[in-house]
Amino acid sequence: MLTRWAAPDDEQERLRVTYLAHLDGHADATSRDCHPDHLTASALIVSADHQRVLLTLHHVIKRWLQTGGHIDPEDESLAEAALREAHEESGIAGLTIDPVPVVLSLHEVPKCGPIRPSHHLDVQFVAVAPPDAQHVISDESDELEWFAVDNLPTETDQSVRELIAASMRRLRGNP
Repeated sequence: MLTRWAAPDDEQERLRVTYLAHLDGHADATSRDCHPDHLTASALIVSADHQRVLLTLHHVIKRWLQTGGHIDPEDESLAEAALREAHEESGIAGLTIDPVPVVLSLHEVPKCGPIRPSHHLDVQFVAVAPPDAQHVISDESDELEWFAVDNLPTETDQSVRELIAASMRRLRGNP
């Protein structure tokens, strides 16, 4: 999938090449046991009317983030892993995920494995919730809340803001 993915800009292309090199160099590149870096998958959950996003206040880093996490051995694709994580962390049934990544995000993680620094090579997707979506907070979050796309909390990471902007552009092209 990353081989075929058309990166939207030069920085995303650089990350795509980095991710592919990591996959080529590590048989366990998608496993949380691959240290210090490994691929992860996440999904920004957007309301059915595309006006709000569901963010989770991460219990470790204390920032509002999209749902996501580690890839499990039974996940058949990165999009499936992102969808599974979105459902597990939000409790929302019937999410629809765009199977094409929106953006890539390489970020340092403070508590993932024995080697520092360690990084998540995150493949980020967008998922749309059904109109009647009811979310349920999981044990991975301190809070879970809908926010207007143009009124995000202060504790929202810049990379999440960029994911939201890219997701909104994607959804305008693929409602």
